[in-house]
Amino acid sequence: MKRIPLFLFVCLLVSSCNKDSETEVYVPVPIQVEWPENFPEMAYNLDNNPLTEAGFELGKDLFYEGKLSSNGAIACAFCHEQAFAFTHHGHNLSHGVNGGVGFRNAQPIQNMAYQTSFMWNGSASHLDLQPIIPITSEIEMGETLSNIIQKLSADSEYQEKFDRAFDDGEVSTENMLKALSQFMVMMVSSNSKYDKYVRQEDNVTLSTIELDGLNTFQQKCTSCHATDLFTDQTFRNNGLPVNPLLNDTGRYEILEDPNDLYKFKVPSLRNVAVSGPYMHDGRFATLEVVLDFYDAGAVDNGNVDPLLLREDNTYGITLNDYEKESLIAFLKTLTDNEFLEDERFAEY
Repeated sequence: MKRIPLFLFVCLLVSSCNKDSETEVYVPVPIQVEWPENFPEMAYNLDNNPLTEAGFELGKDLFYEGKLSSNGAIACAFCHEQAFAFTHHGHNLSHGVNGGVGFRNAQPIQNMAYQTSFMWNGSASHLDLQPIIPITSEIEMGETLSNIIQKLSADSEYQEKFDRAFDDGEVSTENMLKALSQFMVMMVSSNSKYDKYVRQEDNVTLSTIELDGLNTFQQKCTSCHATDLFTDQTFRNNGLPVNPLLNDTGRYEILEDPNDLYKFKVPSLRNVAVSGPYMHDGRFATLEVVLDFYDAGAVDNGNVDPLLLREDNTYGITLNDYEKESLIAFLKTLTDNEFLEDERFAEY
């Protein structure tokens, strides 16, 4: 009987131990999404996509990953910058691969778990499906889902990350979209000055002008910008003059219902002070211009929301100079610097 030298036996033992450790099953670490007490009920069903640390981190990697575009350079984060509530700062229209320019303004990414439809025209009815639209758009990311999966499958690091994030461990379209959703579900903006005021936290108070703005807002704006999400999630025509260069028909694109002409989703006003330019085509550079529009710039484009019809048969919201000033002061209280600077959502 041959004897194995002691040093060789030790090496074999260590090698065996290493193999055992390598085959250990990763145990998912669950994470809890924030549910602020002043928010409505969450719309996203977490039972179908439980949040885990590995899933969230994979979603974050994918959000900043250029491989999701055809030229390898346009990540989701290209049009969604954290410091500006994940909008495309300084651009009225989104930009994409090969210098392509879209025809709508990039929307903020925040509190997505509480929403029931996505995109300006509601073309996505589930958060898991929303990324497909910009990814496959020829003028945004210009890529196919199958090509993306091929690229990710060829990357050993992504193979490992998918394996840790999902039970089946597959690098698949479904898992990629679920990972992106896990990242976006966690992106909750709920710690603005306004939030702390209404929740009576940290002895936060609003100034006189901010309180006056809140009062005006409650009287003249909450029909559309409802709840502490600051949107009723409906689609409305707010009397914007039709842009002849874009001729964007909005919600009408979905079902071609004439009643939907020029209707767009009511945007949330959270972090609105940092997320300009404004409207679906980014035509207004400042909040002052937005309020001037509502006061005196709305036109009858054939389908304006009845809520904007005034007694003199014109459309808009009558605002005096102080109401405009105080409204802007109030809207600035919706800026959530904790969210805008949260390292969990920042690129590594």
